[in-house]
Amino acid sequence: MANKVAFITGAAHGQGRAVALALAAEGVHIAAVDVAKPLAYPGYALGTPDELDTLAQSVKSLGVDCLTFTADVRDNSAIKAAVETVHKHFGQIDILFNNAGICAYGFTHELPEEEWDAMIDINLKGAWIVGRHIIPIMIARKSGVIINNSSIAGLRGMNRLSHYAASKWGLTGLTKSWAIELAPYNIRAVSIHPTGVNTPMNDGLAALEGATPQEIAERSAGNLIDVPWVEPSDVANMVVFLASDKARYVTGAQFVLDAGLLTR
Repeated sequence: MANKVAFITGAAHGQGRAVALALAAEGVHIAAVDVAKPLAYPGYALGTPDELDTLAQSVKSLGVDCLTFTADVRDNSAIKAAVETVHKHFGQIDILFNNAGICAYGFTHELPEEEWDAMIDINLKGAWIVGRHIIPIMIARKSGVIINNSSIAGLRGMNRLSHYAASKWGLTGLTKSWAIELAPYNIRAVSIHPTGVNTPMNDGLAALEGATPQEIAERSAGNLIDVPWVEPSDVANMVVFLASDKARYVTGAQFVLDAGLLTR
């Protein structure tokens, strides 16, 4: 994958950061996007400008280039500008990892409308906004891979997480639809579906709920393999494979990384 270019959202820490570093180790240039500031909802700590800066340093230490952008995936103008800058700088975008997302608890009938909207707009609409600007670049090159980070919640219902599940099921449908639309241009689209991942998001949810990170991880019914969560590196390994030519005929599919949770 040497000299390919990956555009990654939610890149400052957690899964996005791990994927950026794993792709960089394969020779992929990185465009890292993160909101890099607190949001009123969900209220836990998100990525920071310092984390974006240290990511860029780490990526460059691997011998590839890295551009960073502070942008909210809901901001069409900011995303459009970032994509244009990346395209002008590198001349191509080969991989899109739609990773930016939030999670928070609440019963459907108790959710304020603004919380529902934030969940859907960040997790689902944000992925569409990024995609709509990058897809034409991939079409022009007749090549590309889009990997949407869904969740086990994109394949099942979730207690007190209806808005989260709805957003992640939406990503599943979006992925399948993009696979159909983009196959004539040799562009693949797949979704990944992790169980709980050992990231700052898990810690943030625990703090909001007054629980431990392990208790939060186990609320989804528990993994079949006796681990509370998987690691960001596990997600990164899956993404590297799916972005590579080793997965050249894989499109429209869902890849589950759940330690057996959905088998229960």
